[in-house]
Amino acid sequence: MMSSTTKRMLIVGSTVLALVAVVMVAVVLRGDAQGRAGDANLLARLVAAEADGEPYQGMVAVASVMLNRVESAKFPNTVSGVIFQPGAFESVSNGLIWRRSPSRQAVSAARDALNGYDPSYGCLFFWNPSKPVSGWIWSRTIAVRIGKHVFAR
Repeated sequence: MMSSTTKRMLIVGSTVLALVAVVMVAVVLRGDAQGRAGDANLLARLVAAEADGEPYQGMVAVASVMLNRVESAKFPNTVSGVIFQPGAFESVSNGLIWRRSPSRQAVSAARDALNGYDPSYGCLFFWNPSKPVSGWIWSRTIAVRIGKHVFAR
């Protein structure tokens, strides 16, 4: 039979362990939330720079392409890695991503993409066919056209 002192020590020890576990979970969730907020801001900036003037669905599709690339083994595995991949996006290369503030619509489009809405249907590429692009991009299978952009696999 346990003494009352031993029982109290076990209860206190269990309580401390439970509190430590709760704090650890809160720290992990907070870090994830901060990372997600940073991803949302960066996605919104890219959407503002790459899809300004496009229909809302096209804005979400641009953000979705970034997230689809994150999930693909062919691209970096972070939002910032995908967006800042050298030569990948004109708006990054020319600095427009930092000069254009995201509109409320661009922020909403980024959030919708982060929440799983993907009007690109899993595409990894997008471009505006009326602008000069590398010839290799036309080897990609176009899945959908939204506004001035085409989205391809």
